[in-house]
Amino acid sequence: MINKNKNHHMTGKMAAMRWRWIFLCCGFVYFLSACCLSQAQNRTFEIDYLGNTFVKDGKPFRYVSGSIHYMRVPKEYWRDRLEKMYAAGLDAIQFYIPWNYHEPEEGQYDFEGQRDFVQFIKQAQEVGLLVLLRAGPYICGEWDFGGFPAWLLKDNPNIQLRKMDPTYIKYVDIWMDKLLPMITPLMYENGGPVLMVQIENEYGSYFACDHDYMNHLFIKARKILGDRSIIYTTDGDLQSNFECGPTPGAYATTDFGVTLFFNPQKSFQPQRDYEPFGPLVNSEFYPGWLDHWGYPHSTVNLDVFSKALDMLLDYGANVNMYMFEGGTNFGFWNGADYDAEHSKSFFKNLSGANYAPFQAVPTSYDYDAPMTEAGDITDKYIAIRQVISKYKQLPSMPIPKNTTKVAYGKVEMSFMATIQDALPTLCPGGPIKSEYPLTMEAIGQYQGFVLYRHTLLGDTPSEPKTLDLSGVRDRAYLMINQVPQGVFDRNGQKTLNLTLKVNQTIDILVENMGHIGFGSEMNNNSKGLISNVTFGGSMLTGWVIYPLKVENFKPTSLTGIYRDKPFTNGNLTTPSFYVGKLHIPKDPEDTYLDMSNWGKGQHMIMSSTMNNVGRYWPYVGPQVRLYIPKPFLAPSPTINYVIMFELEKPPCDTADKCYVEFVDQALINATPHRPNFQREETEFSRKRISS
Repeated sequence: MINKNKNHHMTGKMAAMRWRWIFLCCGFVYFLSACCLSQAQNRTFEIDYLGNTFVKDGKPFRYVSGSIHYMRVPKEYWRDRLEKMYAAGLDAIQFYIPWNYHEPEEGQYDFEGQRDFVQFIKQAQEVGLLVLLRAGPYICGEWDFGGFPAWLLKDNPNIQLRKMDPTYIKYVDIWMDKLLPMITPLMYENGGPVLMVQIENEYGSYFACDHDYMNHLFIKARKILGDRSIIYTTDGDLQSNFECGPTPGAYATTDFGVTLFFNPQKSFQPQRDYEPFGPLVNSEFYPGWLDHWGYPHSTVNLDVFSKALDMLLDYGANVNMYMFEGGTNFGFWNGADYDAEHSKSFFKNLSGANYAPFQAVPTSYDYDAPMTEAGDITDKYIAIRQVISKYKQLPSMPIPKNTTKVAYGKVEMSFMATIQDALPTLCPGGPIKSEYPLTMEAIGQYQGFVLYRHTLLGDTPSEPKTLDLSGVRDRAYLMINQVPQGVFDRNGQKTLNLTLKVNQTIDILVENMGHIGFGSEMNNNSKGLISNVTFGGSMLTGWVIYPLKVENFKPTSLTGIYRDKPFTNGNLTTPSFYVGKLHIPKDPEDTYLDMSNWGKGQHMIMSSTMNNVGRYWPYVGPQVRLYIPKPFLAPSPTINYVIMFELEKPPCDTADKCYVEFVDQALINATPHRPNFQREETEFSRKRISS
């Protein structure tokens, strides 16, 4: 017989135990929450003005930091690079957040995968590094358009950047209202690793000098990040830089590199004149420098830099080394400079080069940094680590090993399609028709290539006339009925004498080589054909414009053979796609692509995904080989399709010369040559490139 009273008693006892357990769990969760909240509230990062120091958790604090850019390092390698930086003795990392990387189209945001900067920050914290975050909206960094999205020019081609221009500030507010709340929980006082947030960048070097603009940015950052956050600015070491760069409420820091007669007191004087009290901060101390196509690879002497770093640290300064690892401008993300406004002339003069006005940055952003483009440890890294060890205890961990590099050897390349053959694939939405040429930004093409097509109608002269492409931005390839005729460049040739006939098709393939990201010329940054094309003085009207997405070129999806070979005229070949197959029997490793015998173009690798590696231009240099990280590759049975979009002259006159080679050594410091704007007159001297 069942004892109902006993069961009822047991049920009541179990219920009481269950509630007691629930209360205990809730109490424990509350206790943990209270502890975490207490810890977060006890975390402080402040400025002791009278003590001329930062104060972290109540104790004086001086940081040694290094710059690394998450968008220039494959996400699979973030932790590897961060651990190496920590092992060097760094307290912190510094990095930009490029607006255009996260809002490629107006209102369309991307913070996933490679663009997940929050995950990058969390990994830095896990490794033991603090963070100095540069939020923009302008960043410079030799990044395309200094971080601005080119769709700003679509909305208003006359927009005035970096000032209280109504169009500009409207979009800045929308972006910062999206970005800054993502940063707030990552601030140090909230439990994260972010010590300080920088607004703008080197604004004192910009012509606008709009104090209302800088104050506007500060107020917005302060409101969203909170009253306890430190907001700062960075400017060069000239007195004039501090007249417009800093803004009340934000802590003013400076940047400078090694000089022949290094004097920390003199270099910090503009900061000290503006900030009579507070910590001395060099936010960009340069162990290397940037490169441009056609000019020598920039280097800074190891011994000179180490001595200067020692002097700075002995002087009590906070130092961030820009860059500690440079990384790679994958795809089309490289920026460009314009010489007339380039104020950092010391390193320019060291090269002895007479710079052309428009200076595009190569795919490699190695920067002669302590860690190479591929994240390898250098002698400069070891020397810097030794200097740091004089001022703080180094981590007990060993320095992580360099990644393995493999020479996979030669890959035979085969012609597959001309640019005209591939138009349906590269422009699936079809062309845009316009009476006059439209800029790339006007048609929503913010990077890469556009093809402009015009069919000649009416009477045409029998004698040669001048075709004028003065509005080319930046480099163009002229074809008549698909046959190449010449190369046009904003720094060089802009006209060509031709004899044309009725119904001939004029194709002009224009390459955007990177938006200018420094100086006043940022406000003249439209790409493509920015003015009308004339022939014999008469304006050509009636254009068909193809915005091209080269990443759409997938060898596996193409059907049929269009032709046996491309059109050739002298030393120019119709821009075309060439494909080879790389088979990797086991797990892939890092490698370098050597295309020394090729002309100029874009390289892609399609494995399990399509990877736009970047631009190549080996003859012009100084970069000859492209870094290929192993995440871009796949083991067999997956085929790694090697794709070369060659714009000028492939080495494919015979099959035995039509190849690329995967090697295990970088080559970014070859003897550079100025671009030859009359390619059809003179053959390249390939032997002048040496390894």
